[in-house]
Amino acid sequence: MKPEELLQQLQQTPDFLKLSLANPDFLPFASYSLPNGTEIEIWDTGVIYCQPQQCGEQDIVLSSGVHGNETAPVELCSELLNDVLTGTLLLTERVLFLFGNPPAINAGVREIQDNLNRLFSGYHSKEPGVTSAERERAKKLEAYVLQFFQAAPEGLRERKLYDLHTAIRGSRFEKFVVYPFLHGADWSKQQFEFLKACGANTVLLMQTPASTFSYFAAQSCKAHGFTIELGKARPFGQNDMSRFAEAASALRALISGGELQTTEFNEADFNLYEVRRSINKNTESFKLHFADNIENFTTFEVGTVLASDEGVEYKVEVEGEAIIFPNPKVAIGQRAMLMVKPVSVAGKVS
Repeated sequence: MKPEELLQQLQQTPDFLKLSLANPDFLPFASYSLPNGTEIEIWDTGVIYCQPQQCGEQDIVLSSGVHGNETAPVELCSELLNDVLTGTLLLTERVLFLFGNPPAINAGVREIQDNLNRLFSGYHSKEPGVTSAERERAKKLEAYVLQFFQAAPEGLRERKLYDLHTAIRGSRFEKFVVYPFLHGADWSKQQFEFLKACGANTVLLMQTPASTFSYFAAQSCKAHGFTIELGKARPFGQNDMSRFAEAASALRALISGGELQTTEFNEADFNLYEVRRSINKNTESFKLHFADNIENFTTFEVGTVLASDEGVEYKVEVEGEAIIFPNPKVAIGQRAMLMVKPVSVAGKVS
């Protein structure tokens, strides 16, 4: 597709997600201006940059579809973007919309070959000679995010990346957030307040570096980066979008200068956890010892066998230890489950 053909299609039917899914491997660079002065640049399939005529002080990345079968965030971001492209929503902030893995979205699967959210911070290139579409995509997404932040106007600015997901299984707390490891820095009071406005008051505070998109944003881009789990993964057409209304409203206000309905941070309003240990799948013998419908953040009695691998059993070690992200189908060597415990952030929020 030539740039002029792309622009003609987008201006006739301003649905960038539809165009990306029809061209999942490539879209050419193209740019144009909306009647309200907003500058639009298409950087790639699933990657579109929007700059208002008068920029605020925030540079915001809204990411969805890093896992192709997590459709509700894709629908949410597509609706926001369509409103920008039709002029219904007037931006006050620079925004980069990313639809992470168009081929996987088309196929309705989590990934085509590799878990895209395990390939950032250079992990896409840590195995010499190993290639895949997801590895190439991770490399490009890193470059686009860096380009976006580095091209911002000069001055004191806030960088933010919200990577929106839905989980494989249900959760005791429908919406929850993974807050990347900050290497000793304080957690952000303002961001806790924003996350609560999105309807997510359960936060998992990571204690080690990771290969996720949000950790890349936090560490390599010095941004406020978050993985936001909005509910359970369902196919297109099966999402009750009313369940995402708080997140949609908060994000809409964030990028358009609307009034954000936030409340002063109070730790008592949150369910806060930290990772106690990570359980990896080391052989094909790995299996879970609980039902597929057991929810994230479920606790078990001390001594309960949760999983086993060749020659080893993984048991609950302390009272209150809960499971999160259990998935026996991950590749060998990858994380199959996290064990988390309640934690306080007193004195560590600013």
